[in-house]
Amino acid sequence: MGNVESSCYENHLSRFLPEEKTDIDGVFDTLSGLDGSGEVKIGKAPGKAVTLAMLKAHVQEALPEQMTFRLYNGMKSVDLAGKSPGSSEQIVKKQFVVFMSALLKGNVEEKSSIIMRMISSIEGSVKGKQIQEFTEDLITSVVHVLRSRNLLKGWNLEMTQDPASGVKALASQLLSELKLEDGKKLAGPPLMDAMCDQSTIENWVFQVPQISTFLNVIIRQGLLVLHSLPDQANDLVKLVPKCKGIKGRGFVSLLDIPSIIYINSHLPSELQHKWRLLFCSRVHGESFSQLCGQIINQGPCILVLKDLDGYIFGGFASDSWEVKPQFQGDNRCFLFSVSPSLMVYTYTGYNDHYMYLNHGQQTIPNGLGMGGQHDYFGLWIDSNYGKGHSRAKPTCTTYNSPQLSANENFTLDAMEVWAVGDLPEGAVIKGKKSILDTDPEAQALLEMTGKSRQSDGLREQIEDDDDN
Repeated sequence: MGNVESSCYENHLSRFLPEEKTDIDGVFDTLSGLDGSGEVKIGKAPGKAVTLAMLKAHVQEALPEQMTFRLYNGMKSVDLAGKSPGSSEQIVKKQFVVFMSALLKGNVEEKSSIIMRMISSIEGSVKGKQIQEFTEDLITSVVHVLRSRNLLKGWNLEMTQDPASGVKALASQLLSELKLEDGKKLAGPPLMDAMCDQSTIENWVFQVPQISTFLNVIIRQGLLVLHSLPDQANDLVKLVPKCKGIKGRGFVSLLDIPSIIYINSHLPSELQHKWRLLFCSRVHGESFSQLCGQIINQGPCILVLKDLDGYIFGGFASDSWEVKPQFQGDNRCFLFSVSPSLMVYTYTGYNDHYMYLNHGQQTIPNGLGMGGQHDYFGLWIDSNYGKGHSRAKPTCTTYNSPQLSANENFTLDAMEVWAVGDLPEGAVIKGKKSILDTDPEAQALLEMTGKSRQSDGLREQIEDDDDN
């Protein structure tokens, strides 16, 4: 039996590089050398072990207490030969290493076994309500640890919406992939009392990669395990984009941190590292010409809208916006909703009506649209700024999205646009010429419609798009 245990342990240990083993050894030694107050113990016993109090002392304020307790239960649940899981209140080093191996390097089965005990410390199936509580704790802990470790990359909770509603919205979205063995989804009230076994959790963890990503971030940044070593999965790099272009503006986004994380995860990987504010109606003013002047030739971008009923929704444009009477973009474009529900809607293949921007024409619509067709867009902002529609009954042909706004025809309350990824060649920022300076046709279109050019004073506020 001892040989089997040793072989299993060595197998887990072998997954780590030498420098990773050294790091894990160091963290465990630090943990086992603390008393409950965070002070180093004097005269440590030769058999090192970690208690819940020691774990809390190590984590301190980096994680919510409930998540620290869940991590502790996960470590306790590791089965060592000759010892019942959870039979001791102390975590020995082998349990610590196997726990790290399973969650950071393991397969779905290994991860799910530990996640089950993080959801509930009692052996056996878990209730849907417990899974919901775990998921909300997980998302809350990610936001908490990123803020605690100063890893929000220019974002903060003061310039974004309250994350509490975003936590619930993202948890609801992730839980929508929870299915019983017969394929029946457990979203909504039926989820609360449903009993889910490990195979259900395995399938869920497999279908929802964010669960593993969030645990990776919590372990690396909350427990400070491997946090100083390269993350091969780049989970943290891709999780939260660097926020640029808001310096000195008193800007408050329509988005919260959980929705930023969720939308960013659906962008092409090469665009996930940076968002740069291009347009905000409360900063630049409510003007379609101003909107066009800020977003044209700026590369892929995200539009976020809020209607007067409080619904928040938008779309990702995969190409630079151009003023022209044809549809543009490609199948990387998508629409999304943030409130009252969080969801992304990708292309159907039915048509190529991904994105549209036109101005000053007599016979075809003037405005900005995504998906559907003329006069029946999945998302439309009229050139008479402030009015729009989301006509999708039953769904938008291009993205399979439902009506995104509270009413089919809506009045815009606020709008913001973010360029994503690196600045494309030909784009202009602080101190340089506007696209309207270099494109006489675009300027003429604005003059034809009697719109004044308002970009000069605002353009110079844009923060340099450096990599610092």
